[in-house]
Amino acid sequence: MSDIETYRKNAATWLESVVQTYGKAARKGLSESEDLALGRRYQNAKFEAGYAGINWPTEYGGQGLSHIEKVTFESEEMKHGFPSGYFGISLGMPVPILMQFGPDQEFAKERVLKALKGEEIWCQLFSEPAGGSDLAGLRTKAEPDGNGWKINGQKLWTSWAQYSDYGVIVVRTDPNVPKHKGLTYFWVDMKAPGVDVRPIKLAGGDSHVNEVFFDGVKISDDHRMSPVGGGFAVAMATLMIERYVATDSAGFGPHLDLFIDLAKAIEINGKPAIADGRIRQQIARNYAMRSGLNAITARAMLMMKAGMTPGPEGSLNKLVSVRSRQKLSELAIDLQGSEGFAYDDHAQQKDNWTSSWINAPTGRIAGGADEMLLNTIAEKILGLPQDHRPDKGVAFNQIPA
Repeated sequence: MSDIETYRKNAATWLESVVQTYGKAARKGLSESEDLALGRRYQNAKFEAGYAGINWPTEYGGQGLSHIEKVTFESEEMKHGFPSGYFGISLGMPVPILMQFGPDQEFAKERVLKALKGEEIWCQLFSEPAGGSDLAGLRTKAEPDGNGWKINGQKLWTSWAQYSDYGVIVVRTDPNVPKHKGLTYFWVDMKAPGVDVRPIKLAGGDSHVNEVFFDGVKISDDHRMSPVGGGFAVAMATLMIERYVATDSAGFGPHLDLFIDLAKAIEINGKPAIADGRIRQQIARNYAMRSGLNAITARAMLMMKAGMTPGPEGSLNKLVSVRSRQKLSELAIDLQGSEGFAYDDHAQQKDNWTSSWINAPTGRIAGGADEMLLNTIAEKILGLPQDHRPDKGVAFNQIPA
């Protein structure tokens, strides 16, 4: 048995030992605040067992292992419906960026440890009403204020901001230069005066995303995590991490086995649906697609293990996996007929086809909309010329609003 298979076996054994306490059945009927409290306890249990920060440096409280062990553990963890979603973005992007770019390493170590234990949560304040996937088009500004800065503006679609203690934020510090050049990257206290978080109710019934308003929020210069005007590069480092955090070839929807079970149970013209060639074709296409995405991810993990930086192929994973999840979920609903319209807003999108379908559009926007990913694939993978960009090289304050 290989070292990775031994690691997988040990992880699966530990997860089985805590599933009754923290798994899907234990979460049933809980309010969101109760579920979050359970999630904090589960995150702390992971830390104590050595399964938090698996690929993070030991000096920050991590395990010092590779990305392979991390993905191995998470592939076992996602089978049980643990309340880990509250910490996914926090531990996936802002906290790793804090480790890499935080100006005060002692402060960073304290925050990282608390985040690993589930005691603190971080959010990522990027998207804006006028910017969307065009991060460099953001309008939230930070102006010099004594020895620090004052932030004014609005962010949108910020996941779990209502529970966050801190956040990383990209703001415009110079409108007189081209839009990519005038941005600066900071961290901000989400409990500071002037920060107003307002949850947004989504079509699926949950409110994990928010709009966040900044009204004269004062921060000191030691909150700055990039050179002044150099924030876009740190933002791109954050987004590169995001591409490989989303490594589920099912698009964070139901496993293909669940569709096969459904196809065996549902009948078409008096026969099991799985006997229909059209259904079998969809199963085969999805299996081939997911195997291809898993191969791309495995290659990226090996590159990271070797100290290399994966390329833009991570965009393929998110684009294809969530699109295919939406189509397969729609087919599953069609197979169920009128029963497919039954909706439970407490159902998990990883094991309920209706919940998966209605929440899929959010996944096609979060972390980069389909259109942006298509541009990345066209330009960075296929080598096609860029679209015409009339704002290229133009000072931001000269671009028509």
